Amino acid sequence: MKPGSTAPGAPSAVSAPAAPNPPPGGQRSGIDATDRAIIVATQGGLPMVARPYQAIAEQLQLDADDVMARVQRMLDLGLIRRIGVVPNHYRIGYRANGMTVWDVSDAVVDALGERVGQFDFVSHCYRRPRHLPQWRYNLFAMVHGPNREAVQAQIALIADLLGEHARAHDVLYSTRILKKTGLRLRD
Repeated sequence: MKPGSTAPGAPSAVSAPAAPNPPPGGQRSGIDATDRAIIVATQGGLPMVARPYQAIAEQLQLDADDVMARVQRMLDLGLIRRIGVVPNHYRIGYRANGMTVWDVSDAVVDALGERVGQFDFVSHCYRRPRHLPQWRYNLFAMVHGPNREAVQAQIALIADLLGEHARAHDVLYSTRILKKTGLRLRD
């Protein structure tokens, strides 16, 4: 999410600085006190207003264009990894969250993952290494629904898409939320 844009219905958060280690050459591309204040002010989520960077600027007594330019610079330098939506699924009505895991051929996992990730009910989809013989699955897709029956119907859609490429699958349901934040800086 670029500075100045919003995603209705879900808070956004700025991930903390990407790397604790200095870049090659030994010097940090450091942040100044203003950059740090911006990170601290945004890491818990952007305000749910039409102009969130303006609201942050007012809170910090800065110019909104300066805030957006600083955020963009920190993104460009890799000091901030990303700005992303961090939805609270329970607050938006999703009570069932299932991590589906699939055993598909390594030769087609990337192409299939791209297709699975296109489903609107899949919040994230990615490849993971197998850990044989205990763990055979290499394609993961998180699905959300109002209840387990809805999630099972979504899993059936993924299974239909994968077809004969899905040699096996399982679903791991969330039982509670353990963490919904990234690394945090202190004031």
